Amino acid sequence: MAGSIPGTAGSEGAAGSGGLVLVLNSGSSSVKFALLTPDTGERVLGGLAEQVGTPRAVLRIRRYPGDTVCEPLPDGSYPAVISRILDRLADAAAHAHADAHADAGAQGVGPARLIGVGHRVVHGGDRFSASTLVDDEVVAAIREFARLAPLHNPANLAGIEAVSAVRPELPQVAVFDTAFHHTMPSCAFRYAVPEEWYTRYGVRRYGFHGTSYRFVSEKAAALLGRPPGELRLVTAHLGNGCSAAAIRDGVSVDTTMGMTTLEGLVMGTRSGDVDPGLFGYLASQTGQTSAELTQVLNTQSGLLGLSGVGNDMRSVEAAAARGDDRARLALEVFVHRLAKAIAGLVINLERLDALVFTGGIGENSPVVRGLVLRRLGFLGLTEDPEANAEHGRSTGGRISRPGPTQALVVPTDEELMIARDTARLIAARPAAPPPAPAPAPARR
Repeated sequence: MAGSIPGTAGSEGAAGSGGLVLVLNSGSSSVKFALLTPDTGERVLGGLAEQVGTPRAVLRIRRYPGDTVCEPLPDGSYPAVISRILDRLADAAAHAHADAHADAGAQGVGPARLIGVGHRVVHGGDRFSASTLVDDEVVAAIREFARLAPLHNPANLAGIEAVSAVRPELPQVAVFDTAFHHTMPSCAFRYAVPEEWYTRYGVRRYGFHGTSYRFVSEKAAALLGRPPGELRLVTAHLGNGCSAAAIRDGVSVDTTMGMTTLEGLVMGTRSGDVDPGLFGYLASQTGQTSAELTQVLNTQSGLLGLSGVGNDMRSVEAAAARGDDRARLALEVFVHRLAKAIAGLVINLERLDALVFTGGIGENSPVVRGLVLRRLGFLGLTEDPEANAEHGRSTGGRISRPGPTQALVVPTDEELMIARDTARLIAARPAAPPPAPAPAPARR
């Protein structure tokens, strides 16, 4: 079996890689990528390929520092897109390596090495509790768990297979969103459903956003000046997808997402928790199938469905401020469900040391954070309006009044976590055996 890194392994002080890591987040019609140095987190290149799989595919690339450039990709297949990304990386890596050695007067230095590729993989089922080197067995497992994440795993796998087709010698690592939550106790991950559903079909809660939670919980511990192993945190990852997790002594003990990414909080286009009885009711009323209803809950619900103005919290907040009743309701429902979930997660911790906000909304919306903190005063949390307004930038992340329980803003960096996992796993691989000596020529 391929090597692995425990889901709770520290991200700091990654083993020196001597090169760069490409991080890929392959979606159903897009590929987000970053080329970075695992030790420092320095970005060399980043970008996004859109409309993958169509003749309209386009590649947007940003070099750090520098502007974003766009180029069309007439062959929009995954192998062609990945091949083009790798071509652009080679030039960027050479420039980065030359720049890094220019001041030291390095002579005759070749291009920086691309040592491997790290992939975000959404669902690892009940099998993967760690990041792992990709081999045929891992590929088969990711394909098997596509039944649990049909919108995500096939696209993640397409990225892996495209790299294998273009650069088969490059080692690849799969970093699973679900891995961090394998420490949840059975009382947190089991549903109250027939046992056969669990044993035969894998119906249980898995949780997601684990890579983000790993990174942010470690950063929060550093900001608080305390070891992760003695902290009790609730972390809220709030973006277009939203979840919250209870992290006790460095490990996940509960989270709001479940078997799929649809469970839990209100999200951009996803409903979060609903009464499962609505499937039978709406099927009888509308004639829609369960698949069609699930599609509506995934793509036409959440902030979008409630507000009518879109799935972006910035648009919802602006409309609510103008007096739009639907937008105001969407904001209130979002905050109500989030605050209720946070309070519920605290029971798994026995005490709360810090509430941590991260993700696009969590890092950038003082409105949402302030409304949530006002509902959680009974936990010892009181908003510091000035610190919250500037996202905690001048207070070491803190957005609450000083006290034993803190609220923090901690920007996440899933790409860096994936890069560090990738570098460590590649460095830990057993050395390849030396080639066998050539046979001696036969005597005549």
